[in-house]
Amino acid sequence: MSNIGIDLGTTNSLVAVVMGGRARCLLDDDGHAILPSAVRYTAEGTVVGFAALDDAAGHAATTLTSVKRFMGRSMDEARAEAAQLHYELAPPDDAAEEKVVRIQVGERLVTPIEVSAEILKALKERAEECLLGGVGGAVITVPAYFDDAQRQATRDAGRLAGLNVLRLLNEPTAAAIAYGLQERSQGTFAIYDLGGGTFDISILRLEDGVFQVLSTAGDTHLGGDDFDRLIAERLLQAAGVVGARGGALRAAMEAAEAAKRALTDADSTEINAQLGEVTAALTLTRAELDTLIRPLVDRTLSACKQALSDAQLSPSQIDGVVLVGGSTRVPLVRQVVQEFFGRPPFSDIDPDQVVAIGAAMQADILSGESELAEDVLLMDVVPLSLGLETMGGVVEKLIWRCSPIPSSASQTFTTHVDGQTAVAIHVVQGEREMARDNRSLARFKLGGIPPMPAGLPRVEVQFMVDANGILTVTATEQYTGKQSNIEVVPSYGLTDEQIEEMLETSIDAAETDVDERLLVEAKVEADQILRAVEKALASDAALVQEDELSRIQAVVTDLKSAMDAQERKKISDLSKKLDEVTAPFAQRRIERDLQLALQGQSALEVAERLDRSTI
Repeated sequence: MSNIGIDLGTTNSLVAVVMGGRARCLLDDDGHAILPSAVRYTAEGTVVGFAALDDAAGHAATTLTSVKRFMGRSMDEARAEAAQLHYELAPPDDAAEEKVVRIQVGERLVTPIEVSAEILKALKERAEECLLGGVGGAVITVPAYFDDAQRQATRDAGRLAGLNVLRLLNEPTAAAIAYGLQERSQGTFAIYDLGGGTFDISILRLEDGVFQVLSTAGDTHLGGDDFDRLIAERLLQAAGVVGARGGALRAAMEAAEAAKRALTDADSTEINAQLGEVTAALTLTRAELDTLIRPLVDRTLSACKQALSDAQLSPSQIDGVVLVGGSTRVPLVRQVVQEFFGRPPFSDIDPDQVVAIGAAMQADILSGESELAEDVLLMDVVPLSLGLETMGGVVEKLIWRCSPIPSSASQTFTTHVDGQTAVAIHVVQGEREMARDNRSLARFKLGGIPPMPAGLPRVEVQFMVDANGILTVTATEQYTGKQSNIEVVPSYGLTDEQIEEMLETSIDAAETDVDERLLVEAKVEADQILRAVEKALASDAALVQEDELSRIQAVVTDLKSAMDAQERKKISDLSKKLDEVTAPFAQRRIERDLQLALQGQSALEVAERLDRSTI
């Protein structure tokens, strides 16, 4: 069986394999290497690729394109682009349902993960038809600036498609592998990757089989689709069409893309499109196109400057620039890149295919039987800093952006409330100083901490980023050894359980399972607290003040009622409240035991009694 490399793109996707020591993209029956990243949902099932684009304007609501933009994104983040789509995003049921983007396709709802899985299935089937031995594992590429949520979503899509995902590989790194191994080049290179929906710039050093990523920067919402949108807006404006949606918007976007391609070689082009009942016609010159898209192209240079700064290099220290992505065919893009780096960019390998070719090479290397290179070492980096939310909402960064991966870091924290028996871990990603301004990746709780005065417990939190750029967080209370860990699955991605459930039912059922698990955890923790409180009241009732006892009993009653009613949030809130109202009682028990120590009891006897006194 052969390992394959897949470039899962916003506009087009490809699959490649190494044969006879050479990587090549696999073709469909019509000789096409690319598979349009388009999926149409019909009553009979799904249609993918070129067939999905046939009369897409006539089936705009059920033909989904550019869904990569929404991978790993929340509904709140996606809503800003909703007006620019020819299909409909489903409204969330309530605030809690804004975790996963859902697309309305007739009577059903689909997620970007499911749509991407259909594209990956089609590529897998193409590979199986071409490879007699079948498909082994797959390396799938992602934009270098994809955060943890987006990487998790991509991996989930691969698994849902039935692929054994060997590794997620940054697209610029894949291009560097393709160029470095195929051309046997050495030096420091800039990989300028402008695709349909994302832009990445990575600075890599290639030397003696070592591929070291020095820095990366980019924009996950900038690409050729944005060029098309500007042309489409110009066309709609010329035709006097306001607020185009559905088929009219799709037709305008198709005409815009065709015009953009035509202006790669021509100085001007005629655009004609049927926008519903309106026929639109426009002459567009290359100079006019350059004026339209210049601000977007300039945005790519800001990221280039950031990447060079992080690598502590100047443009003159770059040995070569490799162009990746179909949008780099736009003449203005090539002109701007050449002016910025002071040298013509390389174009030896087809920019549409170079990422898939590099992914196939990496997949071949992972097979252990590669004919391409021996002792190849790939050193990638973390695209965005990873940290924890601390007191006041401030971020404590543990792993900084551009740290090489695999990578790990740890730091010790403590509690800020007396008697605190659990700590909430909030993992965030980004460069801002406040947690609210960064990307929330995950939240989990470490319980079982002995109730001690604030500042005494020691909780070590360790971050580990694997070769895929996927984060695992482990929290350990050092006195007891109590440990909790989580492979960070963002709230807008899918858990392992949810993926399996989706194969049989739907994402909604999986989310219900998650809610149920959280309820069970809350009830278990509350039950432990109740038993401890009731035991302490029975043994030391004389230390409880009358008004204090009534407050404790009221909270105990409310907590038991919440547990019977299966109200998870109320259970958690009342458990915390019970900790608070019993804190004075616990303090008096400790003081009583210390007084006994002064009356001549041994230190061991006092320690044993203190152990029995914890609530």
